[in-house]
Amino acid sequence: MITVEGLAKQFGGFRAVDGATLTIEQGAITGLIGPNGAGKTTLFNVIAGVLEPTAGRVTMLGEDITGLPPHTLFHKGLLRTFQIAHEFSSMTVRENLMMVPGAQSGETLWNTWFHRGRIAQEESELLKKADEVLDFLTIDHLKDERAGNLSGGQKKLLELGRTMMVDAKIVFLDEVGAGVNRTLLNTIGDAIVRLNKERDYTFVVIEHDMDFIGRICDPVICMAEGKVLAEGTLDEIKANEQVIEAYLGTGLKNKDKVGA
Repeated sequence: MITVEGLAKQFGGFRAVDGATLTIEQGAITGLIGPNGAGKTTLFNVIAGVLEPTAGRVTMLGEDITGLPPHTLFHKGLLRTFQIAHEFSSMTVRENLMMVPGAQSGETLWNTWFHRGRIAQEESELLKKADEVLDFLTIDHLKDERAGNLSGGQKKLLELGRTMMVDAKIVFLDEVGAGVNRTLLNTIGDAIVRLNKERDYTFVVIEHDMDFIGRICDPVICMAEGKVLAEGTLDEIKANEQVIEAYLGTGLKNKDKVGA
């Protein structure tokens, strides 16, 4: 689905991403791991149009999407979440979901004057879809709660729910486990797997929790110093000497500690 060729992003004299080349297969849940400062989030930001690349190329289903802005990629079905959830804190959980789809009739003054029936119909459909999403994610009991009052894990579920309000093809999830307790992380993992199997979502997941990565991701890609070091199953990645050196700098004798 996504092909990255020689991608680079430079900030002054520092290359956060340095010639990264990788492929994201359609229908997979791909894990992206690596030490802090490996360039993982910067890679996400370049692919998702948040940052302009210094060099290289990104294609999606054969189409060159290099440097396209996030709103254009959004309409192509490429979405991303952030390590720190971005919710509308004063709005309810349900209202946060209903805000997602673009080009709603109620956004224009003309329609609010002359097409109130169309607006009401769209809002009814959005309300129904939002409630279906909340039920899918098992947080329907929070639908009328202000989003700012949610826990960290509940906010991550809300972000995942926002991707379900549109026709998402591929979703980039940045550290879904950050600040999330184990029970909610398992709920998030279950939702990702269900979306992948039942709705054919493709996911790319940055995460430091190796148990989480091992449970839902195959393949796993490891980055270090802006480059792609290795790709394979998590067991193969853990046994890779380059990966071990990147994490620990101490060789194979400590290979079981990768990701600890």
